[in-house]
Amino acid sequence: MAFEGLTDKLSAVFKKMRSKGKLKESDIKEAMREVRLALLEADVNYKVAKEFVANVTAKAVGDEVLESLTPAQMVIKIVNDELIALMGESNARINFTNHPPTIVMMCGLQGSGKTTHSGKLALHFKNQGKRPLLVACDVYRPAAIEQLKVVGSRVGVPVFEMGQGDPVEIAKKAVSHAKDHGNDLVILDTAGRLHIDETLMGELQSIKEQVQPQEILLVIDSMVGQDAVNVAQKFNETLEIDGVILTKLDGDTRGGAALSVRSVTGKPIKFVGTGEKMEDLEPFYPDRMASRILGMGDVLTLIEKAQSDFDAKQAAEMAQKMKNNTFDFNDMLEQMRQLKKMGPLANVMNMIPGVAGKLKDEDAEHGEREMRKIEAIILSMTPAEREKPALINPSRKRRIAAGSGTEVADVNRLLRQNEQMQKLFRAVSGGGKKGKRRRMPFLGGMGMPPGGPGGLPF
Repeated sequence: MAFEGLTDKLSAVFKKMRSKGKLKESDIKEAMREVRLALLEADVNYKVAKEFVANVTAKAVGDEVLESLTPAQMVIKIVNDELIALMGESNARINFTNHPPTIVMMCGLQGSGKTTHSGKLALHFKNQGKRPLLVACDVYRPAAIEQLKVVGSRVGVPVFEMGQGDPVEIAKKAVSHAKDHGNDLVILDTAGRLHIDETLMGELQSIKEQVQPQEILLVIDSMVGQDAVNVAQKFNETLEIDGVILTKLDGDTRGGAALSVRSVTGKPIKFVGTGEKMEDLEPFYPDRMASRILGMGDVLTLIEKAQSDFDAKQAAEMAQKMKNNTFDFNDMLEQMRQLKKMGPLANVMNMIPGVAGKLKDEDAEHGEREMRKIEAIILSMTPAEREKPALINPSRKRRIAAGSGTEVADVNRLLRQNEQMQKLFRAVSGGGKKGKRRRMPFLGGMGMPPGGPGGLPF
């Protein structure tokens, strides 16, 4: 996960500060040296790291902080505020024109994920009611046009292409086509290179001059670290980009690019790619990212993901079933599948305060395996058994275990968890003993049985 190393190191620094109670100026400066080292190890630009630490230190050594009752918490707040300022204060949106179509020109080096993220961007705005058109302006890379067609079909967005023609003419005719066919958003997938050269930049400048895009978005692979900042700087000097899309932020990246790009170029990160699915594109919110970096979770993004991935009518029906204590294994299976739509379990759990920053990779992998095991067990039950678990006797348990490739003990464990869940639902709905009402665990509210972190069954 991005920022995992940085989060761990910052958490260790803050833990040491909190253990001291009162802080001296020397304590602050020692902690800031560790913060600076952590930033550099996360591949944050040297000048950016130096300036960041200087700003935090200047604010943290004042009497207001050192003489407060909770100086460590005040230092953490200062770090949080400076992280937000470093990444851009607020979410930067796409500038839509009052006279459609709005033209978005995607640029970047070859292999950065430009074509895929053109499709992701198209899907993002299609879901907001826009009528996007993807345009194949990469006429050099083998199969680039076919790749864009595949991406377009996956997201249900039309693709304009003219084969191996002149990219500038293709862009111009695509805009005319969009006006004639009612497309209010045109996304130009331009050519990339393995490195920046005059030919690439000259072509991009020509496209910019001819179609006058409202937005020029640079797609950067966050896995490349400091080189990402150098690439952003060079593209910005030539094209005056309007923003950045950072890809692969879900991967094993140190995250330094996200903390350095805006400071070096002055241009905001507008979106981040958070997975391989076409839905895995998020608007970039500096305050939410700062919260993740500091291990404090990201509840707002989690709520938004839940709202977009969970059907409101279905959620209401599930809530009523829980209230009436008629929630069965069919419902549990459906809720698990809905939870999967939100992305890898580690990503979801790391958005929850109290869990964020504490979930190890092996724990997340174990959780994923257990969810697959539970799904296999439920699928091995008959419809009647899913609705009435009381029907499952020893012989049926053996059949279910054999059918799911698990042990009878695993089936017994799931049945016990189901019983616990039913008791919890009765307590929440007021059916338990007086004075025994309990709050639903966070993910338990989505139908997951209680037991492990957040109500997960492991």
